[in-house]
Amino acid sequence: MSEIATAKVEAGSVDEGAIARFLRRTEIDTRLLGMLGALAAIWIGFHLYGQLVNGFGVFLTPRNLWNLSVQTASIGIMATGMVLVIVTRHIDLSVGSILGFCAMVMAITQVWILPQYLGLGHPAIWIIAIIVGLCTGALIGAFHGWLIAYCGIPAFIVTLGGLLVWRGAAFLLARGETISPVDANFALLGGGPFGSVGATTSWVLGIIACAGVVILLLSGRNQRKRFQFPLRPVWADTMLGVIGCGAILGFVMLVNAYPWPRGIVRQYAAANNIEIPDGGLFISHGFAIPVLILIVVGIAVTFLATRTRFGRYVFAIGGNPEAAELAGINTRWVTVKIFALMGMLAGLSAVVASARLNSATNNLGTLDELYVIASAVIGGTSLGGGIGTIYGAILGALVMQSLQTGMVLIGFDAAIQQIVVGSVLVIAVWIDTVYRNRAK
Repeated sequence: MSEIATAKVEAGSVDEGAIARFLRRTEIDTRLLGMLGALAAIWIGFHLYGQLVNGFGVFLTPRNLWNLSVQTASIGIMATGMVLVIVTRHIDLSVGSILGFCAMVMAITQVWILPQYLGLGHPAIWIIAIIVGLCTGALIGAFHGWLIAYCGIPAFIVTLGGLLVWRGAAFLLARGETISPVDANFALLGGGPFGSVGATTSWVLGIIACAGVVILLLSGRNQRKRFQFPLRPVWADTMLGVIGCGAILGFVMLVNAYPWPRGIVRQYAAANNIEIPDGGLFISHGFAIPVLILIVVGIAVTFLATRTRFGRYVFAIGGNPEAAELAGINTRWVTVKIFALMGMLAGLSAVVASARLNSATNNLGTLDELYVIASAVIGGTSLGGGIGTIYGAILGALVMQSLQTGMVLIGFDAAIQQIVVGSVLVIAVWIDTVYRNRAK
């Protein structure tokens, strides 16, 4: 029956263009293609600009793209949670301040408190610090959600107040001091030569990811057969698998092409009695730990949003809050859980950001709320609620970070950078409005 349905659809679309027919058969999201096109234009544009001005391009290099992926991790982690917040027609302006507060709490825990009881360098210090940070973020988010859901205060006001309150609280905790260095094991979660998994592990993870893509395509096809839904053509599934696996393996090759700095290689070789050959010793970074954390969070939140009852409730509330409540959904409790999740993800981003800096500063997370909201909106999350994807938000974070990194590399003034970022956010909202109007 599914093949007959597919034939009818194809017969009714004779007048379709070749591109439209291709997109329909492969079911590729056009907004995803638009984001990938924009990302490619940004990367190529900054690289060519560097070649014209300096005689060499520095953007499309393994070093810069590896660093770009690490810089994207913190914003990308929070953007996955912001999708759920915006989908339910709320907003969270406090995520940057929550990040800064959680980072300060974790730094105080592992630098000032725990060493007094466990001893300096105890292997449990970094684990306890992370648990404290995640719980702190979740409690703050749950408190915001309670004020919004049960006290009837608009999310804009609650989180705007949170932006000010938690930034001030972070300052008071450490009396304005910068706390460093953090625990050595904790610092590995920020990336760097020792905060990466190396070439071999990266290839293993890449192969596992490719196997996952194939399994997802096959299981999706079996599910369509089971419920008698129209099937994608075999060539379309095959092409999607080849493209997906090609992108994954290409990413693995990219991160493995970035070597450790020579000074660190010499230190590592001396510490492990390794003789450095005449041509030098090439040790690949591989995947940075923050990037792996972002990937795991993206998969987990995608599963939560698309495969669980909680996720269905979130999109139901975003589509029509009144109807969702009449259907028996406890919208208030779901709202509390959404903001608690957002707070916990801000705490996780604090782990990555403070570990990368090897310290907690009072300015950590400043203006991150702008980049997180912009990432979600650029990634296709509708401010009108009910529409949004996790992978889109992560791509949006990559677009925002690419813009910022590119402007720094070519020497744009900080004021111009702010103008560009603000303009991009306005344009993204305008595109979202146009897209929704056409969909109607």
